[in-house]
Amino acid sequence: MKVLFIGLGGIGQRHLRNLQLLVGAKLQVLAYRELNRGQVINEKLGIDEGADLESRFGIQVFHDLDLALAEKPLVALICNPTSKHMAAARSAADQGCHLFIEKALSDSLNGVEDLVALVSSKKLVSMVGYQMRFHPCLLELERILKGGSIGRVLAVNLEVGEHMPDWHKYEDYRTLYAARKDLGGGVIVSQIHELDYLQWLLGAPSSVYAVGGHLSGLDIDVEDVASILMTCTYGGQKIPVHLHQDYLQRPPTRGGKVVGDKGAVYFDLIANTVLHYDELGKVVLNVKFSDFDRNQLFLDEMRHFLACVETGEKTCIPLADGAISLKTALAAKQSIETGKVVHL
Repeated sequence: MKVLFIGLGGIGQRHLRNLQLLVGAKLQVLAYRELNRGQVINEKLGIDEGADLESRFGIQVFHDLDLALAEKPLVALICNPTSKHMAAARSAADQGCHLFIEKALSDSLNGVEDLVALVSSKKLVSMVGYQMRFHPCLLELERILKGGSIGRVLAVNLEVGEHMPDWHKYEDYRTLYAARKDLGGGVIVSQIHELDYLQWLLGAPSSVYAVGGHLSGLDIDVEDVASILMTCTYGGQKIPVHLHQDYLQRPPTRGGKVVGDKGAVYFDLIANTVLHYDELGKVVLNVKFSDFDRNQLFLDEMRHFLACVETGEKTCIPLADGAISLKTALAAKQSIETGKVVHL
C-alpha cells in the first residue's frame, strides 16, 4: 500500500507508527515536506535523540507535491497545519487519492463544498480525524442515549481545558498551529472534537452564541478561552448545550454531563469513567475503562479508514460531517467577534 503523508509532525508520525503496525511490510511511505525536520517524535511526545525520521521509517521524501502525487499513492494523509488542508487535499483528490484529513477540516469554508463534491464525483473514500468518536466513554454514552433510560434530554454541558504550552515539550508553543491565526489556530477550532461528537450524538446545532477571546498572558494571536451556548434539537425538542474550551487549565479536564428528566450521565474522558444516575439520584452504572490506552483511538479510526478504502464503503466521519463541525466552530468565532447569535 502506497501512502502519501502531507505533514509529518506529531500527529503525522503517530499515524505513521500505527499504519506500520496495521499494514506491516506492505506499507510504502511517501512524504511531502516543507519544513523537513528530521526529528523522530515518540509516543510520549518526546524526541528520540540521534534518530533520523526518514531512515527509521524508510520514507521517500519529496519537496514538490506534484512529484509526490506522480508516484500514484493510494491514500493521502493530510496532517499539515489546518489552514493548509484544503489546498493539499484538493491536489491529492484531483489525482484520485483517498483522503484522511486531520481535524479540523479547515479554518474556513473556502473550498470545502468543492472538495466534498470532487470526492463524491470520483467515488473516493474520505475521513476526518475525529478519533474521539471511538472513545469507549462516548460509545457508552451513545448506548445510554439510544436506550432512552434517562428520558427526555433536557440539557448538555461539555468542557475541555488544557495548558497549551504543555502539549509538545520538544517545541516552543508559540510556533504551534494552534497558537497562530495564519495556520488556522485558536481554541475553538483546535479543540473541535467536542463540536464533532456533539453533532454525532445529538445533531447539528441550529444556533450559536459565544463569548471569549485571547484572555490570558499566553504569547499567541488567537482566542484561548471560549464559552459557547448552542441550541440542538433532540427527540423533537430544542435543548441548550454549553461548551467551555480553554488553553489554560492545569490539570487538564475533558468531559461533561447529559441531563434528562429520568436521570443523568456524567463522563470523564481523562479518567475514562461513565456514571449513570436514575431519576432518584441512584447510581445505576459506574464504568471505568482502567486499561484504556489513548493510542487505541487512533488505531481504531485508522483501522476503520483502511477497511473502507478496501471495500469502497463510506466512513463513519466523511468530509460532510467535518464540514458541519467546522461551520459550528466558525459560527462561534463569528459570535465572539459580533456579540450576536449566529443561526445555522
